Amino acid sequence: MERVIRKVAVIGSGVMGASIAAHLANVGISSLLLDVCPKELTEQERQKGWSLEDKEVRNRLAKQAIERLKKTKPAPLYTNDFVNRIRPGNIDDDLEKVKEVDWVIEVIVENVQVKQQFFERLEQAWQEGTIVSSNTSGVSINEMIKERSISFQSHFIGTHFFNPPRYMKLLEIIPGEHTKQEIVKKMVQFGENQLGKGVVIAKDTPNFIANRIGTYGLLVTLQEMNEYELSIEEVDAVTGPAMGRPKSATFRTLDLVGIDTFTQVANNVYEKVEDEAEKSVFAPSKLLLKLVEKGWIGEKAGKGFYEKVRTGSGKEIRALNVHTLTYEKRKQVDGASLEAAKLAKGAGQRLRALLAANDQYSAFAWTVLKKVLLYSAEKIGEIADSIVEIDQAMKWGFNWQLGPFETWDVLGVEKTVARMKREGEVIPNWVNEWLAAGHTSFYKEEGQHGYFVKDGGWQKRKVHDKKISLHPLKKKHTITSNQGASLIDLHDGVACLEFHSPNNAIGADILQMIEKSVELVERDYIGLVLANEGRHFCVGANLMMLLMEAQDEEWDEVEHIIHIFQQTMQKLKHCVKPVVAAPHQMTLGGGVEVCLPADQIVAHAETYLGLVEVGVGLIPAGGGCKEYIRRMNTEIDVQPALNELFQTIGMAKVSTSADDAKRLGIYVKMIE
Repeated sequence: MERVIRKVAVIGSGVMGASIAAHLANVGISSLLLDVCPKELTEQERQKGWSLEDKEVRNRLAKQAIERLKKTKPAPLYTNDFVNRIRPGNIDDDLEKVKEVDWVIEVIVENVQVKQQFFERLEQAWQEGTIVSSNTSGVSINEMIKERSISFQSHFIGTHFFNPPRYMKLLEIIPGEHTKQEIVKKMVQFGENQLGKGVVIAKDTPNFIANRIGTYGLLVTLQEMNEYELSIEEVDAVTGPAMGRPKSATFRTLDLVGIDTFTQVANNVYEKVEDEAEKSVFAPSKLLLKLVEKGWIGEKAGKGFYEKVRTGSGKEIRALNVHTLTYEKRKQVDGASLEAAKLAKGAGQRLRALLAANDQYSAFAWTVLKKVLLYSAEKIGEIADSIVEIDQAMKWGFNWQLGPFETWDVLGVEKTVARMKREGEVIPNWVNEWLAAGHTSFYKEEGQHGYFVKDGGWQKRKVHDKKISLHPLKKKHTITSNQGASLIDLHDGVACLEFHSPNNAIGADILQMIEKSVELVERDYIGLVLANEGRHFCVGANLMMLLMEAQDEEWDEVEHIIHIFQQTMQKLKHCVKPVVAAPHQMTLGGGVEVCLPADQIVAHAETYLGLVEVGVGLIPAGGGCKEYIRRMNTEIDVQPALNELFQTIGMAKVSTSADDAKRLGIYVKMIE
């Protein structure tokens, strides 16, 4: 019988160790959080008469870490009640307890000698069958256990979570030389099905996949910034959403990561690679070293590439002048290419618009981008087996909207390779061979299946057997649609109502489609699912429509709109076929009111629900107040619950997770 992971020992109670324990608690898994014993008493401990031998003292580091979890923002726990699933301990007294767990994950200092010493000690308490892993972000998996028995090595694997573990989707799985294949398979399934992660298999190379490509991209950006003589404001204006990257762009990202941490990560590659051209990119940056020397290491120090200062009118963010090393008021950045990118819709269109312009920012973006694309192509086979692992790692680990090879496809592989060759770049052989064989992209779709290039041919993309993707279904199985929503046949007699208006805001078109969907489902289907693949499920009703009518004093029309909304929700509620709402991320105002009439709400763990209309001076008008009451626990004293409910609505409270929604009175089933 296959051993199920029910209990875990987390070794190391620092930020990452405690946060991993918290996420395990989120999904119902108990953990033992161990750290070293303190070598000195605190003043408070002395006053209590405790000694270094007292259990409270010996477990202090782990206990303090557990307490911090309740106060950390953003919250690592779905709800603070889950903290009870974590038990504190220490390595000296409690290491033998690893015999009781199914998985041991090491999250200690990034030093190979320290890790080797710990695993030597752990093996004495370890028993066969227990999985052991390291959360290292770049230390060699094989190196840290090279002196351990083959049996221990066969149960050992790298499990690299990204910080913060609750929110970052990426989990890199790094098999060792002797790791059993069943261990790899089990951890992939556990990561996807229990932890809700996007899992990629990485090779045991410096910094694995995401940090290898991501660090390279950031360092190339720094180098090209000097060549183009750009300020950090200009670089961030180019390397953010305009390039399909997060708003933190380059320098805000470095401040968040920590400039000291980033320097160490870059140095890890510099020390281990042999290619001189690659080494020159990862060489220690004088600017970064200077900032580390000054202690200006980012957000945790209060200043890095940016600093927040208090002024008479509030807070102001100032940017570092990299030439004078002084902070100056941030400058507005404008340019034809940036304006073109802002006007474009979608990551691919924005990037094409940025690169099509003929200005300095466009040239800078292309120079950085082409180097990242070429580097990613060069690393196929070395850091990952296929382009999919690299693309997914960058999207899940660095929040890129498009991976390197998806980017290449969007821009046109033939077109960009031709431009690179004109500019004297060396193209990896496999890319040249792929184009010579008559192919024009790295991905393709045929029917409902996707394919990607691997080993000179097309390989079918694996799809999780529990995942339903609406995008391919819509091509041939859309039942009816309008500008705001579509009704899609999911097969098995079930239909899905998908919103696709801007921000999935509810307007007249969506209300019409809800009414039409109920009619069709009652006649032809066995059930209806309310779901979509937008960034957010629904940010609420389109209040601009109401505002315009109010400004024109069309009060009858305002009343009519509200009446239609209410009646449509009633039709949804009284649909004779089962209705299931599947919200995710932001589900606000009218978005909540669409979910509440459903027979069942099955929410993604990261769902933030709330009736927030009071924030703009309105009362929820789509039936949400009434439906809130209907979903209350009927076994509790009603009046206190009603008082709390009115406070929830009156203060526009929003849940911090699907689990937290229950605290606010909305009962939901949760999925990862």
